[in-house]
Amino acid sequence: MPDLPKIDDKSIDFETIELLFFAYRDFISDPDGILEKIGYGRAHHRVVYFVSRRPGMMVADLLSILGITKQSLARVLKELIDAGYIRQMTGPADRRQRRLYPTLAGRELALALCQPQSQRIARAYDGLSESERAGVKSFLAAMLSNEKAATVTLEE
Repeated sequence: MPDLPKIDDKSIDFETIELLFFAYRDFISDPDGILEKIGYGRAHHRVVYFVSRRPGMMVADLLSILGITKQSLARVLKELIDAGYIRQMTGPADRRQRRLYPTLAGRELALALCQPQSQRIARAYDGLSESERAGVKSFLAAMLSNEKAATVTLEE
């Protein structure tokens, strides 16, 4: 086993780590249940979500947002296209571009997956002031890996 660095475990915020872990587990549990019924997983959820939020996005942009390879996206995207949740069209100016659009069924699926998550967020926000809500969003944005990721997620 390699030599591991000596770390003072008193400097680790185990409470916040665990709260984030369990919050994420519960946050994705409702969509996971919906997806399981139709034979899909979290990768399908991410693709349907971002294509619905940004209709007409290029495949390259989706790859960048998700931080995955073409090969990783190809199977999931093909399944969603074949099932009628997403449409892929060539770009109007550059036919090499592949732009993605949700179908009506894809938009409905995205909304069905987001609804329980939105309700969970609303319950968590209940009783918080606007300033406290802004603090939650600021904290979550600060947790992202870099400033560009925060901009892509929050502003687009």
